[in-house]
Amino acid sequence: MEIEYSNSEQETLRIGEKIGRELHLPQVILLYGELGSGKTVLVRGLARGLGVQDPTTVHSPSFTLVNQYIGKEGIIYHLDFFRLEGLRDLYSLGLEEILGSHSIVIIEWAEKLLLEAENPMKIRIFLNSKADTRRFEISRCQQARV
Repeated sequence: MEIEYSNSEQETLRIGEKIGRELHLPQVILLYGELGSGKTVLVRGLARGLGVQDPTTVHSPSFTLVNQYIGKEGIIYHLDFFRLEGLRDLYSLGLEEILGSHSIVIIEWAEKLLLEAENPMKIRIFLNSKADTRRFEISRCQQARV
């Protein structure tokens, strides 16, 4: 497990960009963290590292549930499970097809994922609100190349 710390939005973007540059297709990234912990900011950094031309277009898909971006190696799916209520919602997204695609799949609120992802990278974000710092615990799977 790798540990990273961030004291600002810029540092969180940098952490995401560093991880994004190291990723190769296909890869599932599961994000865990409380509301406001920086998951979407991290995804913006991942997108930058993955070659998305305009990372400022990356935003939380809380209401659309799925956003797609084009990176240097192909499609990046960005899912937000915050509002999901069960298996029916997961299937309505086409989740099995997305997970089976040869792409990067990033899932916010991954604790709501009721299916098993193959060899996911897991990133847990812990917020220390008193110090306004974040700790990132990054568990890389065997497929993620460093």
